[in-house]
Amino acid sequence: MSETENHAERGGTRMRLILAALPLAIFLGLALIFWTQLNSGRNISEIPSALIGTKAPFRNLDPLVGATKDGLPVPALTTETGKGKVTLVNFWASWCVPCRQEHPVILELSKDPRLTVVGVNYKDGSENALRFLGELGNPFSAIGLDPVGKMAIDWGVYGIPESYLVGPDGTILYKRVGPFDEKSLKDGLYPAIEKALGKPAG
Repeated sequence: MSETENHAERGGTRMRLILAALPLAIFLGLALIFWTQLNSGRNISEIPSALIGTKAPFRNLDPLVGATKDGLPVPALTTETGKGKVTLVNFWASWCVPCRQEHPVILELSKDPRLTVVGVNYKDGSENALRFLGELGNPFSAIGLDPVGKMAIDWGVYGIPESYLVGPDGTILYKRVGPFDEKSLKDGLYPAIEKALGKPAG
């Protein structure tokens, strides 16, 4: 074998080794990115929303027929929902375990005179949703059904439960991914409500 052929064979072998190692290098790179994100201490609930500061993309949704609040039928969520009011929009479902855990907090928030609390029932069955509210109580002054998640896509929902605070002018002011806890209420939602009302936080 000539020196030229030898050189070409060595070059081919080197290229095959590089190509063989490439998937492993890509995997290790992705694993490093994932590990960095996992250990960054960043809470998933703090993921910013591109919609904050923009108009809330309300839709005209079907009502949850049979849902009542204070003895009256609960209206559907529409494009007029929350106009002129500070509104908390909560995406929830009966099959969502964290939604069940969060529900007592949403019930308490519905008693806050500064807020109107409305619900979007996400990819759920009406009977199951009614059973959920019948068992745990209904905090929502309006409920819209989102059976295939179209409105959730409009709002950039990451994973339920997820909540958005909308100002009186219809602007999204705050987003919470996951259930509310004491810290997220104190450091996130309550200051956002005060800001929406034009009052200093604290």
